[in-house]
Amino acid sequence: MQRQSFFRLSFFVTIFALVVIVVGAFVRLSDAGLGCPDWPGCYGHIDVPQEAAEIQLAQQNFPQRPVEAHKAWKEMVHRYLAGTLGILILVLAVLARKTVFSTKFVPRLSLVLLGLVFFQAMLGMWTVTLLVKPAIVTLHLLFGMATLSLLWLMTLNSSSWGVNGLLASGLKKPGILVLLLVVGQIALGGWTSTNYAALACTAFPGCYEGQAWPPMDFSEGFVLWRGLGVNYEFGVLSADARAAIHMTHRLGALLILVSVGWLAIRLFLGSASWQKKLGLTMLLILVLQISLGIANVLLSLPLLNAVAHNGVAGLLLLSLISFLYLEHKKIG
Repeated sequence: MQRQSFFRLSFFVTIFALVVIVVGAFVRLSDAGLGCPDWPGCYGHIDVPQEAAEIQLAQQNFPQRPVEAHKAWKEMVHRYLAGTLGILILVLAVLARKTVFSTKFVPRLSLVLLGLVFFQAMLGMWTVTLLVKPAIVTLHLLFGMATLSLLWLMTLNSSSWGVNGLLASGLKKPGILVLLLVVGQIALGGWTSTNYAALACTAFPGCYEGQAWPPMDFSEGFVLWRGLGVNYEFGVLSADARAAIHMTHRLGALLILVSVGWLAIRLFLGSASWQKKLGLTMLLILVLQISLGIANVLLSLPLLNAVAHNGVAGLLLLSLISFLYLEHKKIG
């Protein structure tokens, strides 16, 4: 296979992975994570039971979970998309062995992605069987972002974009630190969402009207594992614990605003055109992401806005991956 053709396919699969993440966020935020109480099917079907007899049988087999077709379809569409992504990554792994690259990085990375997508499938199963346990759902989000990042790294490495002779910015080490901060903030965002703490505070910049710093219970809010058999749908935490999670996520957002903003401005003020373009792109994504986060609070978490907040987090992550890739490849 020609390298350019592989690049195009890899680029498409990366975009597809972002779509899967966004649809997963839509499922989670519309309270459809347990739309199907079993896995990989739905009430024992490959699709959603629709006929009266099928629904009656499903009710008998799963009395703890009445059939809600609109939620079940959301969950199954996400599973179909995730399964398709797994097949596409398998195709990439096969084609990577038949494509000529200057190093073995891309073929090896494709095998890592295969292992990652298998583990993601297991996390998807545990999300259902462990009743949307926050630790599992947050890991599912993080490994989805990891899959997206590695696919983008594969795309960059299979491209024919020239990087030789570009001046290094000298910001590689700070860039790695900023990347780690963004990953941590994404984890905090997942923890906030899956513990239903996104609306624990309803004002901005304070938590409530006239109360900037509410009562908070950090010890309860950040218990990572609470045992088995607990249904976490709609949350199990107290108001003070949810407030602790929410305010921690806000403080993390402030740290991201400062750190990513600093990196983006430093790049924009750089001498090379690639630095200016990437710095401006990073800054625009950052402003959009912070604006979406504030809107989530002030507008009481509108679904499409909250879903976009997840997608733009992925774009911010990819902008940092792009920077570190170019910084590593450049001569300066």
